[in-house]
Amino acid sequence: MNIRTVLSFHCVPDLNWDYRMERAPILYVNEIAYPILAVFGIPANVLTAAILYRGKCGLSKGITRYMVAMAISNLLVLIVHVLIRKIYMYYTPNSFLSLSAICPSNIYLRVVTLDFSVWLTMSFTFDRFVSICCPKLRLAYCTDRTAVTVIVSLWALSCLKYIPFNVMYVPRLTVDNVKWGCRPKRAYFISGWWLVFSWMCSISLPFLPFLIILLFNGLTVKNIIAANKVRRRLKALNGKDTEAENRRKSIVLLFTVSGAFILLWTTVAVNFICTRVAVNFLGGDHTSPSYIANDVGVLLMHVSSCANTCIYGMTQRKFRQEVKNAFTHLTSIVQPMTPARQLPGT
Repeated sequence: MNIRTVLSFHCVPDLNWDYRMERAPILYVNEIAYPILAVFGIPANVLTAAILYRGKCGLSKGITRYMVAMAISNLLVLIVHVLIRKIYMYYTPNSFLSLSAICPSNIYLRVVTLDFSVWLTMSFTFDRFVSICCPKLRLAYCTDRTAVTVIVSLWALSCLKYIPFNVMYVPRLTVDNVKWGCRPKRAYFISGWWLVFSWMCSISLPFLPFLIILLFNGLTVKNIIAANKVRRRLKALNGKDTEAENRRKSIVLLFTVSGAFILLWTTVAVNFICTRVAVNFLGGDHTSPSYIANDVGVLLMHVSSCANTCIYGMTQRKFRQEVKNAFTHLTSIVQPMTPARQLPGT
């Protein structure tokens, strides 16, 4: 049994090797899309985190904390999921990352980074919901200190609740005394505790945060409609509404970030309802509708890790200006390093 046959049975969620079957169109799509995501998304998130961290975009400290944390979490997702898993492990399936000793930790890291990124988006949505719809709670909750506490707590919870991933796998196959791949223990499919853990993972990522974001956006829209009716009456009596512009900026930022998340995660959520986690562990025919739907959903899910940079650029004027300043500064550094062309005869 050669190494490629061994690794074709490498049991990793959402990881399917195509050596034993005909090439499917979805594989060509992935081979083109994921390198583009890595080339664009990783530098974009690094730049976004650096610009936001400087605090010169005219945003409150609390919002800035969330946006920096989201940029860093998206960067981690792109590195762990796209660069390492979808590119490096795809083209080098016999690398050290496929060893049984590393496989569970690799899966654990992927789940933790994705969970942290998703729940950060939910927390940002809730923070903006409180800011827009709950004026009494806003002064106490929408602060820099609360934002830091929430971010650190989310990271700790993401690390803690997926600890069983480190012990739920056993080696898949042994070749020449080397253990390759990993698969869930038999107890995972028959034990009540493991079934509870499986459902917890499935609901926590992505179903529950997806529903919570939808809920808070719906409540925010309802509040905005009611508030606008009151504001139109006040504007007719008192003239210009000075607070409306600040509320508009906050609403635009909220709906673009959470709206992009909902749009790009819809396929994953619908696929979860239809198949739960079966596709993740059973693999399947690369041309089957269930496999294609799952793969497209995963691709769009990873695209969402690049979306926030584009959103900030489109909606935040000061962010665009900071990006221009960064490129101008970089150009001023690079130009003196370029050797001057010598004139003929010199």
